[in-house]
Amino acid sequence: MLAVVLVALTLLVAFANGANDVSKGIATLVGSGITNYRRAIAWGSLCTVAGALTAAFASQRLVATFSGKGILTAPNTSESFLVAIACGAIGWLIIATRTGLPVSTTHSLAGALVGAAVMQAGLHGVLWATLVKKIVLPLVASPVMALVLLFLVLPALRPVIARFDRYCICVEQSMPVTPDGIAWRESLPVVEVGSVQSCSTAVARVSTIDTLHWLSSGATSFFRGLNDAPKILALGVAAGLSQYAFVALAMGIGSILAGFRVTRTLAEKVTPITPSNGFAANLVTSVLVGAASLFALPVSTTHVSSGAIIGVGLHDGKVRWTIVGEMCLAWILTLPVSALLAAGVYAFTLASRTSP
Repeated sequence: MLAVVLVALTLLVAFANGANDVSKGIATLVGSGITNYRRAIAWGSLCTVAGALTAAFASQRLVATFSGKGILTAPNTSESFLVAIACGAIGWLIIATRTGLPVSTTHSLAGALVGAAVMQAGLHGVLWATLVKKIVLPLVASPVMALVLLFLVLPALRPVIARFDRYCICVEQSMPVTPDGIAWRESLPVVEVGSVQSCSTAVARVSTIDTLHWLSSGATSFFRGLNDAPKILALGVAAGLSQYAFVALAMGIGSILAGFRVTRTLAEKVTPITPSNGFAANLVTSVLVGAASLFALPVSTTHVSSGAIIGVGLHDGKVRWTIVGEMCLAWILTLPVSALLAAGVYAFTLASRTSP
């Protein structure tokens, strides 16, 4: 029975991951006005699923890290232990997603793993030094690295972006006039090539920077799926191709059905975003998360992406610090809250087994 519950909870973790984390790759698309929420979330979901499926071949070393090997003194593969970890991670992800706060699934799983291990064997059940080295340091360093890299990349990219962003193809509504001066009753779409400024009232537009922005957004979502899927499968479900497919599908469904709230926070509330700044932020995020996946480092896409977006705001002197403060508080609470939830669930399952 617990085995079925564990599979269901694993898919629920994947669903919650999609709901909270899809925003990290697509928020800049919406914030810069390139597209709307529905199209952005659909694009992010598609690329996330592709990344999660690719993880079956490219990132399986992360499964070992998040199964507790090398972090716990005695890794526990019992179903009750793994159910407790899943519940701890899900509980915090649901709370954060409902309040629109971008938090880390990586952080949530790590906290839940530690909480269940401490409940099982006490403080000596965790190899604290290894935990700090393998999980805590990458999690803490990643937003700082993203912010610093953004500051280095953005000034170098802006002259290049400016050259590519001079012209665009836009579609506008035009009211044709007949030779006798009488306007048609219905306006018709007209395709024109002009400067970016001339497209300000266009119904739709395509420019080089917009295309690059879409590609960088897709890359961020792809690498997020690549980095997150193995961590979710570490909950004890066999990490075969079919299991990756189910997790990828659950991540995609979560993104589409529940990804709006957190996306709105990063897209609208942290700082104003332009297409060029959004492209730079996604480029930095893609590079860092892609490199982390290659070397099996459990970085948080949340922290990397948020660090890059905050970096954009700092560079332009336009950061809404109240929102950033709420995000940082949520990040601080992730580990202890997930740990407490997992410890509580594990204690409950042990008590139920020993009760007459």
